[in-house]
Amino acid sequence: MAEQDPKQPENEVQDEQTANPEAQLETAEEVAAAEAADAGAEGDTEVSLDDELSQLQEDLLAARDAALRAQADAQNVKRRAEQDVEKARKFALERFASDLLPVVDNLERALEAASGDDEAIKPIAEGVELTLKSFIDVLGKNKVDVVDPQGEPFDPNLHQAITMIENKEVEPNTVTAVMQKGYSLNGRLIRPAMVMVSKGG
Repeated sequence: MAEQDPKQPENEVQDEQTANPEAQLETAEEVAAAEAADAGAEGDTEVSLDDELSQLQEDLLAARDAALRAQADAQNVKRRAEQDVEKARKFALERFASDLLPVVDNLERALEAASGDDEAIKPIAEGVELTLKSFIDVLGKNKVDVVDPQGEPFDPNLHQAITMIENKEVEPNTVTAVMQKGYSLNGRLIRPAMVMVSKGG
């Protein structure tokens, strides 16, 4: 008996592949498809990383903007609080000073009434004058200033016109008489001056 060639099965496989080129083609297409799929997956990964990076950059910008806005708001709140404290400190005496102004008015009226040649009244007038001067000095030390616009142009922000009188000797809209002095505290008007104003003839 002749011995069987052990290499025959390999030859048969090679012969089958050579005889069936379509099988080789299908195998090559599968390999190409697999490679293309791998390449596509890598491309998708790169695209998704780019998108994620862009989103992170946007989030960072948004967080930075929010932090800057919060810092600005905090500074504004602090500044407003400091302004409120300063106003409270500057104008804490406003009501107290307003309540004292009628006392000053009464002292001025008493001084006017005591003016004269009567020797018996002169000591009283001097005492009232000294008291009034001390009172005005104390008000001045506490930033309470007198508004006495005699002869000045009328200012509706500082003066209250009681009446207008015709006076050809002065310019129209001039304060010709001060019926009651005004006062301001740290530049804020706490009582307008009551005045008479000239008008043209």
